[in-house]
Amino acid sequence: MEIIILLIIIFTIIFVSKKLLSKSKLKLPPGPKPWPIIGNIHQLGNKPHRSAAELSKTYGPIMSLKLGSVTTIVISSPEIAQEMFLKHDLAFSGRMLPHALTATNHHEYSVAFLPICPRWRNLRKIATVQLFTSRQLDASQALRQKKVNELVEFVQQCCETGVSVDIGKAAFTTTLNLLANTFFSMDVASHVSSESQEFKDLVWNVQEEGARPNVSDFFPLVKNFDLQGVYKRSSYYLNKMLRFFEEIIDARLSDPMAPKDDVLGILLKLVEDEELSLNEVKHNLVGLFIAGTSSTSNTLEWAMTELLLNPEKMKKAQTEIDQILGKDAFIQESDISKLPYIQAIAKETHRMHPATPFLIPHKAVKDDNLWGYFVPKNTQIWVNVWSIGYDPSIWINPHSFSPERFLNKETAVKDRVRDFDLTPFGAGRRICPGMPLADRMVHLMLATLIHSFSWKYIDGATSKDIDMEEKFGIALQKAQPLQAIPLSR
Repeated sequence: MEIIILLIIIFTIIFVSKKLLSKSKLKLPPGPKPWPIIGNIHQLGNKPHRSAAELSKTYGPIMSLKLGSVTTIVISSPEIAQEMFLKHDLAFSGRMLPHALTATNHHEYSVAFLPICPRWRNLRKIATVQLFTSRQLDASQALRQKKVNELVEFVQQCCETGVSVDIGKAAFTTTLNLLANTFFSMDVASHVSSESQEFKDLVWNVQEEGARPNVSDFFPLVKNFDLQGVYKRSSYYLNKMLRFFEEIIDARLSDPMAPKDDVLGILLKLVEDEELSLNEVKHNLVGLFIAGTSSTSNTLEWAMTELLLNPEKMKKAQTEIDQILGKDAFIQESDISKLPYIQAIAKETHRMHPATPFLIPHKAVKDDNLWGYFVPKNTQIWVNVWSIGYDPSIWINPHSFSPERFLNKETAVKDRVRDFDLTPFGAGRRICPGMPLADRMVHLMLATLIHSFSWKYIDGATSKDIDMEEKFGIALQKAQPLQAIPLSR
């Protein structure tokens, strides 16, 4: 018996030694030499997506950084992104959890941050099968059309009085009410009140805290001290959002005559059938509204900014709509497929101004290899879609706003997405479930605004005066809101 135990111990030691030896032969991707304790934190600055892109020019399309005690791998190549999502999707399907977003236990209920587990699969299934199917979205098309018409009415009032429009705020209000009507059959803001700006600020605060360089994330051993107050502020913001949705849910539950066929009705029926909990409903409403409102309004604001900088592109888009649909046409969602230049503008905006420059960071759930390099378990993975969008080896004149590049058959969008040159919504099992709705909203609002009005900068301003600075958060926002004056066509 003792001999058998001894042999088991010997074989175990040999096996473990071989495993450790095989790992030691594999190297992490190259990267800048880290400083003691802080690693490479000091090299990222306040625009990490741009800093990482610069570093990748020296260290290559896959590189490693040390952010405090956290090993981070940055991918800046569509080929490596493709290998990651197609061959290692499950191994890298974890989520890095910013300490900020563990406030209110948000990570335990949110489909965006849950690990791949039965709860995640159930929530994902509900999102893809019951909320964002073509059938469900087609059924709510009239609601979106109504909200866009209200946007046009508001802009028309500004046009008649010569008042400038805050494009980002107007788009945010429209998107917020569009989502609220789809989910709750009600408006929650108006273009002439402060509610939407307050909600917009709240969304940005959550995103900013979630992406803020935080000692608690770099050195998890000290996270309970919340040295920068990030967790405390995030708790305040998230609790405020949760209360907003709790009030809507409570009002619905207390009203026997309330609608049953909207999204909230569907979700509450699932709660009644014990397929969901109320906490899951509330936390995923927070996630859907944060992602849906900010990404859509930011994309529209950047698209309008680029069109004002390139008036010949706006004219070309207006001509396309006039020729295909007619100058007096009311644009419907079903018309977008007939407008290839409008689609190309949206794609070019996604390329130059991706809503989430690193997507939502992934995490390795086990040791694995990628592109010939070792990726240890718990490594953070950034896919720098911003850097990929500006790679001159992929795109001709990448700093030029040129929707025409997507009209060339050799660079058709289905090929670009397939080749992972353009993945603004992510890929694999973690792809954004709300992509079909976001796509519809961006195209419909963009086409309607440029068809219904001509646009110019605020009086006396020129293209040189427009501020293109970004604010970095989980999402990439324009630092200075775009103010533009609508003109009759």
